[in-house]
This record gives sequence, structure tokens and C-alpha cells, in this order.
Amino acid sequence: MSDLILPKAIKSLLDTHSDPNSVFAPLLPVLGEVLQCDRCFIYLRNPQTKLGKIVHWWRRNQQIAEITDTDWRLEPESLPTEDPLFAAALRTDPSVYVEDVETASPEVINKEFEHQNFGHRALIHAHLCQDGQLWGILKPEIFGQKRT
Repeated sequence: MSDLILPKAIKSLLDTHSDPNSVFAPLLPVLGEVLQCDRCFIYLRNPQTKLGKIVHWWRRNQQIAEITDTDWRLEPESLPTEDPLFAAALRTDPSVYVEDVETASPEVINKEFEHQNFGHRALIHAHLCQDGQLWGILKPEIFGQKRT
């Protein structure tokens, strides 16, 4: 297996910090710049209790909507049926890249759900899994245009 080559700014943060909060707070702006996205956030969840919240987020500028879901909340039972991306994450399927929410297959995304809850046009839905369970989602997003 080959070694993963990380951008220097990301590797430096991971080499310097070990506590999750001290890693993720400075990591998201760097990740946003490296990925050239508009907003990036981490949703953390407990697979046993199904409680989740946004633990860290970054946005490129004030025109990008703030993340306000930062309190622990019970995931709605209907979420896996309303959101195919979340259903895929729960199954620990590979992470999903959507280059255009407007033209993506309904099996991949629920366009109306994405419009109502996020407003992005392109995204990565990176599933953070361990031992067959979903513990979180890293979500870099682009607004206003598709992204090939």
C-alpha cells in the first residue's frame, strides 16, 4: 500500500496537534483552501444514540450561509429515506462526490432536500466510518456552480 501524500499545510497541522478540537478547528480553513470549496463542515454522530451535530465548520466568506445546527440532536427516523446521501453513509458505502446537484441521479441525491437544507451545487459527502458504523460526515461544498 502506498503512502498517502498530504498537502504540506494539512500534514503540518496533523503533525502538530493530536486533540481533535485542536486539529479540526484549524484544519477546515486549510482544507477549504486546498479543495477550493466555499464551505466545509464536520457532522459528528454517535451511532448508538443517533445523536449528532455539526462540530466544526468554515466558510469562505460572509455571503455563504452559516451553519447553525451545532447542538446535539436526535436524527429524524425519516432521514435515511429523505436523504440518499445519508442512507449511503449509514451503510458505510464509499464517499460520494456530486459534481452537480441539479443533474445528479435521484438515487444519489434528493435535490429538493439538498436545496432546503444546504443550498450547495456541488459537494463531497465523505463518510467517516469505523468498524462498520458511521461516526461522522466531512462535507466540502461549492455554491452557485457545478464542479467537475
